[in-house]
Amino acid sequence: MKLIIQIPCFNEAAALPVTLKDLPREIPGFDRVEWLVINDGSTDGTAEVALNNGADHVVSFTKNQGLARAFMAGLDSCIKLGADVIVNTDADNQYLAADIPALVAPILAGSADVVIGARPIDEIESFSLTKKMLQKAGSTIVRFVSKTTIPDAPSGFRAMTREAAMRFNVFNDYTYTLETIIQAGQKNIATASVPVRVNSSLRPSRLVKSNSSYIRKSLVTIVRIFVVYKAFRFFMSVGLTALSLGLLGGARFLYYYVTGDGGGHVQSLILSSILLGVGFQTILTAFLADLLAVNRRLMEDVQYRVKKLEHPGPTDPHPGIREKQ
Repeated sequence: MKLIIQIPCFNEAAALPVTLKDLPREIPGFDRVEWLVINDGSTDGTAEVALNNGADHVVSFTKNQGLARAFMAGLDSCIKLGADVIVNTDADNQYLAADIPALVAPILAGSADVVIGARPIDEIESFSLTKKMLQKAGSTIVRFVSKTTIPDAPSGFRAMTREAAMRFNVFNDYTYTLETIIQAGQKNIATASVPVRVNSSLRPSRLVKSNSSYIRKSLVTIVRIFVVYKAFRFFMSVGLTALSLGLLGGARFLYYYVTGDGGGHVQSLILSSILLGVGFQTILTAFLADLLAVNRRLMEDVQYRVKKLEHPGPTDPHPGIREKQ
């Protein structure tokens, strides 16, 4: 069994040596433990620092692609390198590397395919009150959409099996954390969470440049995820709301018209007609979005099968097939 620990990096030459120094080389249950650094267009010599400090593999982009793409490039490389289990951690040494054995324990026990490290949010001094509240609110929404029980959805400290990694497709450029959990829930990938510890902050978060920016990007991310993964419910809810308001407005106009006072409420009739039209069109959009969602799932299944054919795992038997002993 091979474990690869991947670290997405962008200009992390200063913090990376500290992070790599704490990473384990031996973990019970694995024959090999390797380190992979994704150099996301760094200009400070991050790739050289990684190699000089023990990284086994470095994947480099010539231009910064963003955290989500760096994360997916890491998964793709880990699969090609034959990883049975992949652990993702941050380059700023936020997460305690000594908790990696606890993080992979549910996978080794066969009870989960994806494990998210849950940080003690209330105890992290570097997090402002606003950020703590946003972290909890975001996790609550992700739990609702994904139907999982993950308490710390924005956590980047996570482990996953080779099979699970092959099934992920991140569309968001801002972050991968929320979307991968929602995909895990949508695709019935077994998820679990374990409490993990954190280190003192080495630098300010680059994802959270300001509370207003974090709120705006998080809300856009959550709405976009909801539209993508709950498209039928989203558009149907909007359509039924508009249709209901249109019917109420029309009923109001009819009431006044029957009672002999319809002449002064033509504006209500016009508004009702617009709302009825919008509602009807949005309901049609809901059905079209549902068809597109079916097509997306078929394409993801094709992509998964192609990955399986290109990079078959030596320890991954096909589910449901038993070989003759």
